[in-house]
Amino acid sequence: MFTCDICGEEGLSEADMKTHLLLRHVENDMCCPFCCLSGVTYDELQFHIDIAHSEDQVNHSNCTWQSSDQTGKTTETKVNSRIPSEVNTDEVMEISSSSDAANVMPVGSPASQKSMSVVCSNSNDTAQLSDQFSLKGDVLKTKTQGKSDKACQKPNEAEISASERTAKSPRQQDATEEKVEEQVKSKQKRFNSPKKGTLYPCPMCTLVCADCYILQEHVELHLQEQIMDKGINKPPPKTPSGAKSDIDDERASSSLDMNNKDLLGCAGIEGRAETSGDGNAEESSSATASASVKPKIPSNSQSDWQLARKLQEEEEIQWRKEEAKREAEEFKRLQKQFGLDNSGGYKQQHIQTMQRAVSRGQMMPSEYHRRKAEMMESLALGLDDGKTKTSGIIGALREYYQREERDTAHVWLCAETDHYHSSGGDKGWGCGYRNFQMLLSSLLRMDYYKDCFKCDGVPCIVKVQDMIEDAWRGGFDPQGASHFNNRLQGTRAWIGATEIYSVLTSLRVRTRIVDFHRPTGPSDTHPRLFEWIKNYFSLATSRGVKLPPRVVQTSKPPIYLQHQGHSRTIVGIEEKKNRNLCLLIFDPGCPPHDMQKLLGQNLNGGSLRHLRRFTSGLKHKQYQVVAVEGVLSQEEKQACLQNSRILHAEKIP
Repeated sequence: MFTCDICGEEGLSEADMKTHLLLRHVENDMCCPFCCLSGVTYDELQFHIDIAHSEDQVNHSNCTWQSSDQTGKTTETKVNSRIPSEVNTDEVMEISSSSDAANVMPVGSPASQKSMSVVCSNSNDTAQLSDQFSLKGDVLKTKTQGKSDKACQKPNEAEISASERTAKSPRQQDATEEKVEEQVKSKQKRFNSPKKGTLYPCPMCTLVCADCYILQEHVELHLQEQIMDKGINKPPPKTPSGAKSDIDDERASSSLDMNNKDLLGCAGIEGRAETSGDGNAEESSSATASASVKPKIPSNSQSDWQLARKLQEEEEIQWRKEEAKREAEEFKRLQKQFGLDNSGGYKQQHIQTMQRAVSRGQMMPSEYHRRKAEMMESLALGLDDGKTKTSGIIGALREYYQREERDTAHVWLCAETDHYHSSGGDKGWGCGYRNFQMLLSSLLRMDYYKDCFKCDGVPCIVKVQDMIEDAWRGGFDPQGASHFNNRLQGTRAWIGATEIYSVLTSLRVRTRIVDFHRPTGPSDTHPRLFEWIKNYFSLATSRGVKLPPRVVQTSKPPIYLQHQGHSRTIVGIEEKKNRNLCLLIFDPGCPPHDMQKLLGQNLNGGSLRHLRRFTSGLKHKQYQVVAVEGVLSQEEKQACLQNSRILHAEKIP
């Protein structure tokens, strides 16, 4: 049950307390029982009575207020006169009515339109009425312009209930008087409130309050939040089972107290006063002590928080395990894709491919053993057996362009180059090695580059892997070597432009890497790449010639072209009469029978569809080219060795 801190009424439930505060102390105005003053707050009315009617308050000891509301119910209120005169008291009222406390409306409320008559025990006493009031600072001053005499009505003995007079024994009257005196003392400190209009900033946040009592409630909320934050990490106190009901009652009462504090703070009512000055140190210390009391944290909230934390940690651990498993599977997939899963190299894959062909009936056992012996001999010599090679294509293209293709303005072809396609031993991963073989097939035909190579023919794939490892051991491209763990033989690892650059530079071949790192035309095309390749083939033949011939076979070696997931070899370029450019490309993935068609007498434009690539056919995000531009001296080779520790490609654009 609750007790009103303003008027002292007791025995109210939570709902009755809220209704009582709203009806008695918020919505209705107070009225002076001695004069016509109304429309003021409860504190102002008490101050007015003590200042203007101090004598009347003593003389009219047995005054009774009678008020009637619209429902016809009558409420009688007696003013006890036995309060000591030296105490600066509030007005003390007892409500004796058969109606509920929530139905009693304050005297003087305009909404209820109550009528009040003040009944005095002494008919000769008169009340001085104040016509005009002004409130300045914290003191209510009265100015009287004229006096109007109103005789107080004599108290009607019939109006006072006889049963009310005789029902109370002397002991009950003494108890009532003591209770009233306690209520008066509890409300006495309201008259020492600070001046209105002063702002009180919160020491713990940015809130600024206009009332010190609201600030006190606000600070206590801060303290309770801090105590709860500190206590939430502590285990809940162990209590006996018999005390569980008491703890639940304390939790319920503390929750109700918090709701009441919010209601009082929002309505601007001073629920608990913290006085200022030296004389009120005791009240201030008691308020501080009450604010420092640590509330008990419910054990069910603590257990819920711990359970939620435990579930979150378990979910995080499970997510990390699944993420690690997914990354491991992705890493294994990439290792298998790029030939780094230790599943065997060229030799193992070639043997497995022939065994599958025998099991399917596609190869005779005798043929299997014959091919296996030839493969072992080729690997021992380090030279390609030539079974995947197609020669004479560049010459056939030169004759075709001279004879046909009237819509072509100019054609530039590289030096004679053989085409190498993938075999059963390197299918799916050997495109880089096959393109390197195409480039070497052209360089080995030129006397200018013969001194750079120690081999008499085009090396096989296993030998190319050994040549790249030799370049790594010589100090070229240490970052690339660490990527492959300094090992290529016995693996199916892919190679790219940097490995081609490293092995050629280690053989004293001047090599250049150009990186077309982003599209330079509409629809993700690379027109700058086509222009660069045209300049590479045409500049050597157009010097000093005003009008170059229509078909030109240059002495330039082919160009190694790398993009994501595949590599090819550029052997020439066409320039159409409408100025469009078209690359001529050898693809290691092109079947050998399609390349054989280019050597026949019936070569036509349809046969070139495997070679031609227009700008719309190259739409990868990035392309890299490796171009051969001469021979390096020993000093230049050492300079390239120092620079290759961190490879830098020429970027266009």
